[in-house]
Amino acid sequence: MTEYDVASESPYAFLGEEETRAWYAYMKVHLRMRYEMDHQLRGDHGISLADYDVLVALVSDPERTLSVSDLATRIGSERSRVSHQLRSLSARGLVTLATDPDDRRVTRVALSDRGDDTLADVSPRHIDFVRSVFFDALTPPQVQEMSTMFEGIYDQLIRHGTLPRPVDRP
Repeated sequence: MTEYDVASESPYAFLGEEETRAWYAYMKVHLRMRYEMDHQLRGDHGISLADYDVLVALVSDPERTLSVSDLATRIGSERSRVSHQLRSLSARGLVTLATDPDDRRVTRVALSDRGDDTLADVSPRHIDFVRSVFFDALTPPQVQEMSTMFEGIYDQLIRHGTLPRPVDRP
């Protein structure tokens, strides 16, 4: 009996055997990747994966500026958690926070020059790490298939989830 057979016999298992196997495989990779990326970023550059997520979200915006709410939606996090993260990033000079001139209830977050420089410094080693532990295990056709699969899953998640579709996603 495999670990998946045991899971499928559980009164709490509602997925089929192959669904359970796929879900466990995904969760193991997802959780371990987040841990290892955070470890790599902290060890090599002194920033957390959460910091990196915010900086990448800001650099991906054409104006490198987002409202706190839009930033939270883009990175799939709670607004209160993002606000806490932003205070830390602002204190280190990686982002700037300002009241929106058109709506004083809205806080705008901008990538600072120091944040841009940090991201430029961090990204090459981080990308090499991601490639070595993730993409090097896949063939080009597998990468293409994975892209297609995750795009479909993401669209389904947007349809059934609680956060709106981020502005940067059609």
